[in-house]
Order: sequence, then C-alpha cells, then structure tokens
Amino acid sequence: QVQLVESGGGLVQAGGSLRLSCAASGRTFSRYNMGWFRQVPGKEREFVAAITWSGGSTYYADSVKGRFTISRDNAKNTVYLQMNSLKPEDTAVYYCAASYGLGFSESGYPYWGQGTQVTVSS
Repeated sequence: QVQLVESGGGLVQAGGSLRLSCAASGRTFSRYNMGWFRQVPGKEREFVAAITWSGGSTYYADSVKGRFTISRDNAKNTVYLQMNSLKPEDTAVYYCAASYGLGFSESGYPYWGQGTQVTVSS
C-alpha cells in the first residue's frame, strides 16, 4: 500500500506556472505507475497525465498536452506535475494517484492523495 500527499497548489494568474508535487510513503513507490487527475465541483474526475513506474513513458490529456509535464524522482518517492501557460479552465482540485496498472480513468487507480486546489484567475 502507498500513501500520497499532494502539495504546490495555489492561486496564479492566467499564463502563469505552478509545479505540483506528490510525495509517496513506502518502499515500493518505484513499482507504481502514477497519474494526475483533476476535478471541479459537479463534474467527474478527469485524467490529466500519467507516467510509468520507470518514467520511461508519459501520457497526457489533449487539453494539457504541450503545457503540462509529468515527471518522477523515484529516489525521492515523488511525482511532479509542471503546469505552464495556465488557463482559467485549469482551475480544479488536482489529485495524484498510484496503480500497478496503467490507465486513464480513476477506476484504475486504487490509491489517492487528498488533493490540492489550483485556481487560475483571468
């Protein structure tokens, strides 16, 4: 089992940048594929980005491709989401998630953090 804690959210103007971090507990972090999801009130949680256990492959939602970058440091048990050129529609609670499998829907991830709020003002 793995426990996840996100940080780095906040308020930023449109066009700005933020870097989210997700720190994982446990010795098996490097075995997990990791994902970032986001959710706004009244909507389903949506996939943002994913990275394989080795960091060798990354995947992005079309809405963030070219603006967001997912990465990981297995020595630090941490996964990151660098968010550039932020838009007001990126405003959401961002969650990191872990899974032995690799998928793009929340049902494929059994382990979740508590989320961090990102607000982008226009």
